[in-house]
Amino acid sequence: MKRISAILYIIISATTLFGATPGMITYNSTQCEGSAMPYPAPKESISYPDSLTPVMVNHVGRHGARYPASASRPLAIKRALEHADSLGTITPLGKELLQVTENVITRSNGKWGALDSLGMAEQRGIAARMFTNYPNLFSNGKITALSSYAPRCIMSMYSFTHQLARMNNRLEIFTSSGRQNSPLMRPFDIDQDYIDYRENKPYEDVLKGFIAETATTAPIKRVLGENYPLDEEQFRDLALTEYGLLAGLSAMGYNIDVMRFFTEEEYNRLWSCNNLKQYLERTANTISTVPADIAADLLLNLITTTDDVAERRSDMRVQLRFGHAETLMPLLSLMHLPGCYYMTNYFDTVASHWQNFHVVPMASNLQIILFRTKNGKLYVRIDLNEVPVTLIPGDERIYLPWSTAKQYLTRCLPLYMQI
Repeated sequence: MKRISAILYIIISATTLFGATPGMITYNSTQCEGSAMPYPAPKESISYPDSLTPVMVNHVGRHGARYPASASRPLAIKRALEHADSLGTITPLGKELLQVTENVITRSNGKWGALDSLGMAEQRGIAARMFTNYPNLFSNGKITALSSYAPRCIMSMYSFTHQLARMNNRLEIFTSSGRQNSPLMRPFDIDQDYIDYRENKPYEDVLKGFIAETATTAPIKRVLGENYPLDEEQFRDLALTEYGLLAGLSAMGYNIDVMRFFTEEEYNRLWSCNNLKQYLERTANTISTVPADIAADLLLNLITTTDDVAERRSDMRVQLRFGHAETLMPLLSLMHLPGCYYMTNYFDTVASHWQNFHVVPMASNLQIILFRTKNGKLYVRIDLNEVPVTLIPGDERIYLPWSTAKQYLTRCLPLYMQI
């Protein structure tokens, strides 16, 4: 059935777009790495009441930390800095950034987008904690794992399952990767409504207006020199490219003090532009719900596979999926999880309510854990990045009857899928 896009056409004045500006919230330099921030592993193990026995873990995860996805950012900065050098405008700080950029290119050569050692360690850590927290699920059990066709996702899957096998080599692990998994893991590639949304960009004026108002050009001018021949819009674009390059260094294991190149305010301003871009492109918003609706098949899969185990139709008690930030952002938005769903016409408030570093750091994950009581009742807990969160808005319970959670999650689906 062809889905009818739930695009909400709105007429927004300039004061509506940016008329409710609060005092800017300042995030630290690690948080300003945004969705490139390495995984914040929990400091404490998760406990659950003695009256509950784990029955299943349903897991959707993003790939771990990686090398830059492509050479486009470092090459763009390198070209600009080399041109500044030829013009004699480059500053000492610019020469330092040029060296950093050349190091990124050298270290990433032949590895663009590949999972790195940090990313592998992130996945092993999540797997080990899952095994430790729910040991009964891994007692001679069966595990299914699937991933998108991207090598970094496949390697994330194998790093995760390899760790589980090391902890119990009697496990039966069934893995799958490839384009056959795209309806679940990469719907953004194949959903025509979403493809049209990205091509038509109904959010473009909002994003451009915010960037023009918020993005600072000071960092890029400090390295290229004030007399470098670009107009303000070109400087802004290059400043955002510089931000993207430097924000991704920790994820590739290249640890330098990026605050040599930004002030705290500058880093926050550039991060907020990147944050709004991901919010508008990948989550439900007042312009369109299509970015979240593309995760409907994945959410339905989670509901169905959990229910199959709950009703004893399946014995696959550990089910794993490995995708992308672009897989998780729509899913978490569709589920209306705290901090992952925000509706507003005041787009300058997004950074206060939706932060990409909270929603999708490297190796981010959603876990649905099903429990059974001694008298047979079923409960469920939802964990975001291994931290329990509430599921139903206005309901502060962490443990919900599965029937209640199932009903709520089903209501999150597009209407035509609720039949």
